[in-house]
Amino acid sequence: MDRYKVIKEVGDGTFGSVWRAINKQTGEVVAIKKMKRKYFSWEECVNLREVKSLRRMNHPNIVKLKEIIRENNILYIVFEYMECNLYQLMKDRGKVFSEVEVRNWCFQIFQGLAYMHQRGYFHRDLKPENLLVSKEVIKIADFGLAREVSSDPPYTEYVSTRWYRAPEVLLQSSIYDSAVDMWAMGAIMAELFTLRPLFPGSNEVDEIYKICTVIGTPDVNSWTKGLRLADAMKYQFPQSDGTDLSALIPSASVNAIDLISSLCSWDPCKRPKAAEVLQHAFFQPCFYVPPSLRPKVPGVLRTPPSVGLKGASEPKSGRRYSTGALSGLKPASDSVTLKSNGSSRIGVQRKLEMERQLQVAEKSDKTMKKDTKQSRQKPAAKNNAGYLGRSSRRVADVPVGATSGTVSNMTDKLSRMSLISGPQQSVRQAPPLPSLKAGGCYSQADLLAGTNEMIPSGRRYTRKVAG
Repeated sequence: MDRYKVIKEVGDGTFGSVWRAINKQTGEVVAIKKMKRKYFSWEECVNLREVKSLRRMNHPNIVKLKEIIRENNILYIVFEYMECNLYQLMKDRGKVFSEVEVRNWCFQIFQGLAYMHQRGYFHRDLKPENLLVSKEVIKIADFGLAREVSSDPPYTEYVSTRWYRAPEVLLQSSIYDSAVDMWAMGAIMAELFTLRPLFPGSNEVDEIYKICTVIGTPDVNSWTKGLRLADAMKYQFPQSDGTDLSALIPSASVNAIDLISSLCSWDPCKRPKAAEVLQHAFFQPCFYVPPSLRPKVPGVLRTPPSVGLKGASEPKSGRRYSTGALSGLKPASDSVTLKSNGSSRIGVQRKLEMERQLQVAEKSDKTMKKDTKQSRQKPAAKNNAGYLGRSSRRVADVPVGATSGTVSNMTDKLSRMSLISGPQQSVRQAPPLPSLKAGGCYSQADLLAGTNEMIPSGRRYTRKVAG
């Protein structure tokens, strides 16, 4: 921990406090979570649910785990730093979000959820406070309650903050799955449109009452299992026909209302999967650009790679793991330096500059001339000059006995070759892409859309969500 300078505390929770800090060696700003309980072995640290889940995930909309440090039986978890959470963003708003903004936030979150569920995990504690924002990128954080889909029930009855808790959990079902995340996203999506919670219950009973007043009382057709759960608790649902969501969320489009309604279905089996939601008509204007093809955003500094790659010394009382190698439970010494995943980048240039291509061609020319003689005895390897950088686009191997003229011809072809689209006769400037937001969610209509609708007057809710 000597490598970090703590700036200030930015949050405090049940299991730990979060501090903003700066890496003294690189100047990188990070978030450090200091756990409140003691950890007496590395086995405890690496088997921590939050650590186990995050080290297996790498997605632009899931917060990055950089390293874990244990000093004097205190565990510190180092994350990438994000500016604020979604609740803080909503709280400070003077007017409601436009549908373009809601679509962009939700599209990113559902991409992260689809990846997470595909990797075999569900979050169980989705709420605006656990969605972190920097500029226009949003990431899912706080995996302290995350579970593997394949893990054996029964599961904990208490999961997630009450306002975003799925009805099957409210009715104390011990068997549930990733559908609880989809219910939470329906409530969050509605709150983004209105800046007010959709189901602000003061306790579990009141929470179910609030749900019934919005989506109506469940029956045999809508949720048979729910009626059995209620009977087991000797609980009787309040009778209500529900309310038209379009009246509660007047700024939402028909497609938005349809998506929220399907996400907030009583029956978990009727809620769409995250991957299915991305195909919903509400996200029709959205397009997805893979991280490897995203252009650099000028003027925005990229997060430096994880530190400690060159063996920074550490006190004997502490050990450190970078996120790429947490599977080793017993390090050989107290100071461990391992390769990190920090080299992965969210944004990569989509077009390579012509000057760089020429430099690569000249370098390859020299290398091939030098290695022509050696190629008689040594077959072409995957690492030789026949490969150009990370694109893995292979240049034809120089045959045995090739003349210098052959090499020159290949060099001429190489100098005219684009790493993306093969030989080119002329270079055209591609039209500039719109500014992407970790998943890009725009159309021309969206960019012109917007609303100046002020927050409707109404009852203010105190955000005490424990319980």
